[in-house]
Amino acid sequence: MEHKYKKRGDDMIQIENVTKTYSNSVRAVDNLNLTVENGEIVGFIGPNGAGKTTTLKMLTGILKPDSGSIHINEFDIQKEPIKAKQVIGYIADSPDMFLRLSGLEFMNLISDIYNVPTDVRKERIKTFASRFDLTDALTKPMQDYSHGMRQKMMVAAALVHNPAVWILDEPLTGLDPKSAYALKNMMREHADAGNSVLFSTHVLEVAEKLCDKVIIINHGKSLFYGTLDELTAQYPHMDLEKIFLEMTAHISDSYQNIYCLRRHE
Repeated sequence: MEHKYKKRGDDMIQIENVTKTYSNSVRAVDNLNLTVENGEIVGFIGPNGAGKTTTLKMLTGILKPDSGSIHINEFDIQKEPIKAKQVIGYIADSPDMFLRLSGLEFMNLISDIYNVPTDVRKERIKTFASRFDLTDALTKPMQDYSHGMRQKMMVAAALVHNPAVWILDEPLTGLDPKSAYALKNMMREHADAGNSVLFSTHVLEVAEKLCDKVIIINHGKSLFYGTLDELTAQYPHMDLEKIFLEMTAHISDSYQNIYCLRRHE
């Protein structure tokens, strides 16, 4: 039987004081706090190496934080990992997985993992294949797919169990305009139904048009979290691109100064 959990409270994603440092002493995430409520799409924005992917991997239990706590639908990802993961749909930053399987075999594998009933999965696979133009490719091995087709298959597989929480790492990369449009509509529909979406992106225009809130991070630190109206109120007469460059350049200069001081200590 397909797992369903009642939503408890208004927060579907909650990150509290989370820090992650890698073995080379690089602090990828630095005391990060973030809450995504029911019905929200939150855009995760930052330059390369800002800590976005590390954060998303900790949210899904792939990586373990050094300190702090993470709750998905009020399940602690460390203490109740199975329950937390059952309500997550995760799209990783690479679509190159299980390439010897056909698209249909891969979709059925994921459906089996999440106990999606046969009749329900058939209908969902048919719907996703239609929306992403994958119908003719379902019986072919994914190693024969283009990068864009693999990305579309990862999206479909991540959502086949109808998870309440979508965690998407650069989900629009490699998608053709029609599929990107379809996914953005699906994200909005999902949030409007009372669920939550957290996705990383480098495309500021997408965040501007789609997100209810944005979080901007650099060097693992949160620089801003709130609505775009709140952000633009702090930087009047500047568009989102200029605001982003201004904020990340400022903190990057600060880190560079600290680095130089440490080298000369």
